[in-house]
Amino acid sequence: MSLPNTNPTNTNSWQNLQKHFSQMESNSIKDMFQQDNARAEKFHIQWNDFLVDFSKNNITQETLDLLLKLTEEVSLNEAISQYFNGDSINQTENRAVLHTALRAPQSAAFLVDGFNVMPEIYEVKKSIEKFTNEITSGIRKGFTGKAFTDVVNIGIGGSDLGPAMVVEALQYYKNHLNVHFVSNVDGDHVNEIIKKLNPETTLFVIVSKTFTTQETLTNSETIRTWFLQSGKQEDVAKHFVAVSTNIQKVTDFGIDANNIFPMWDWVGGRFSLWSAVGLSISLAVGFDNFDKLLKGANLMDEHFKNESFDKNIPVLLALLSVWYNNFFGAESEAIIPYTQYLQKLAPYLQQGIMESNGKSIGRDGKPVNYQTGTIIWGEPGTNSQHAFFQLIHQGTKLIPTDFIGFVTPLYGNDDHHNKLMSNFFAQTEALLNGKTANQVQAEFDKQGIDKSKADYLKPFKVFSGNKPTNTILIQKLTPENLGSLVAMYEHKIFVQGIIWNIFSYDQWGVELGKQLANSILEEINEKKVAEHDSSTSLLLKHFLKK
Repeated sequence: MSLPNTNPTNTNSWQNLQKHFSQMESNSIKDMFQQDNARAEKFHIQWNDFLVDFSKNNITQETLDLLLKLTEEVSLNEAISQYFNGDSINQTENRAVLHTALRAPQSAAFLVDGFNVMPEIYEVKKSIEKFTNEITSGIRKGFTGKAFTDVVNIGIGGSDLGPAMVVEALQYYKNHLNVHFVSNVDGDHVNEIIKKLNPETTLFVIVSKTFTTQETLTNSETIRTWFLQSGKQEDVAKHFVAVSTNIQKVTDFGIDANNIFPMWDWVGGRFSLWSAVGLSISLAVGFDNFDKLLKGANLMDEHFKNESFDKNIPVLLALLSVWYNNFFGAESEAIIPYTQYLQKLAPYLQQGIMESNGKSIGRDGKPVNYQTGTIIWGEPGTNSQHAFFQLIHQGTKLIPTDFIGFVTPLYGNDDHHNKLMSNFFAQTEALLNGKTANQVQAEFDKQGIDKSKADYLKPFKVFSGNKPTNTILIQKLTPENLGSLVAMYEHKIFVQGIIWNIFSYDQWGVELGKQLANSILEEINEKKVAEHDSSTSLLLKHFLKK
């Protein structure tokens, strides 16, 4: 069954939103707060450990009503059913999109081509649990009989970004194993990692669906060569495992067939951390915590699938994003987590969001006549406040921003945490209210600054405010809450894609550069430059002079 196919700009809702925007464009969010004391009460959602406050946005109830009407006209409800029912909504590759099945309870039923995939998923989960326990307990040892101390995940894209982000985020929960990530084909990257390792006590997890990805295979070959300086070929089977579908290539590499964890084509790479691709997560924090991560994601799945859209966190976040992207012309969104543990969240979501919705062809096969994917960026607070917040506060661009914070610190250091969170709350208030010329003048008067200097400085110290933010306040950074947070953004991606009438789950744009790289590699190896544009030819000839 095909996804609905509706150009959103042709809907009545879109036309009405366009008219409504002309009234809202110059609106003051600050004024709306002053006019309605109950605004925050109306525009927030409390769900489990999450409080999502979206009141600091340039919206009224009419805005929300029109956006919710848009979801009806693009048949979002129908699309969500297809998403969870295993329909081939990745139509250009004729695949289902069922990463949600990976975190569902065993009693659930997810059908792909009429076949319930849950027994197979739980069989793999049992394998992950058994393997994790054997490694972490020291039952499974290296070729010299020593227990493992380090794990290296070798992958790229979704086979790296997701696990790396989660392992970093859940560092507080880690066990004695040190987990490292090798992704870039840059030889300096892999060599910097392996120079710190002992081959006798290091386990390598190669993650590649086809076992043909150039970056991953090159790094794996380099690491195996390094390993064989200490061990024998038969020792490879004790130190290397794979997450792949290509059993022949994996066994040819020297990996025992019993140490291959399967993947499925109905899971896109950027949504695969919930599968065996998350093996390094399980090894880093233990299977129980990995399972809690999955359960937290499933809770958000159920919320998204069953909650009415006016109280549905991913739906509302997606609608706000569409509102700013398509009507205000905001091209980017910042994601600012107020915890160092989530320093890799923005890079992870860059792939998830920009690879999914960076499309210019609609589901009808024609170029779209409106903006689609947003540019995602961000860093943890308070570091980011001392870097790019200047642009958000006083720059010429409108940058809607998600602030993510936690009520309770993991180490219980209230002095640090109170200072961190005071900044968290202050920034969204400052972005909302700004600072008027009168307020600046009052400060000058208090400081005794003379009139000529004050008149000169005043325009530089005025903040316009009216900058939209969402505040996502979570009780504590736990595996469950992290799972829910990541799933929240995944479903936001889905809703945006449905509204923009694009296919969110293919990534043909990734392929062209790979194809050209292969042909250019032959030229480099043969030291013979073929026909290119004059710029590429100049650069290649200069490179080959080395």
